[in-house]
Amino acid sequence: MTPHTAWCAGGHRCTLGEHRADPLAIDVAGYGRALLTRVRGRNGREYAEVTLTVALARTEPAARAQLRRLARGLTTVIDHA
Repeated sequence: MTPHTAWCAGGHRCTLGEHRADPLAIDVAGYGRALLTRVRGRNGREYAEVTLTVALARTEPAARAQLRRLARGLTTVIDHA
C-alpha cells in the first residue's frame, strides 16, 4: 500500500490499496443528502465518490419525472467536474 496522504482518513477507510478521506455531508432538509468522498485508487488516480439520496414523490409519474431530471442534472455535474 502507498503511504497515506495528508487528507487520508486512514484506519478502516483505507482498503484494497485505496486511500479515502472522511466524507463531506451536504444536507438539504426535506429534499435529500449528498456525501462526497475523495479517493486515491491503487493506480494513483484520484476521484470523487458521490453518494446521493433524494426524496422521491409518492406517485409513480412524479417520481419518474424526478428521476429523469436527476439523471439530466447528474450528467451536467459530471460534464463540468
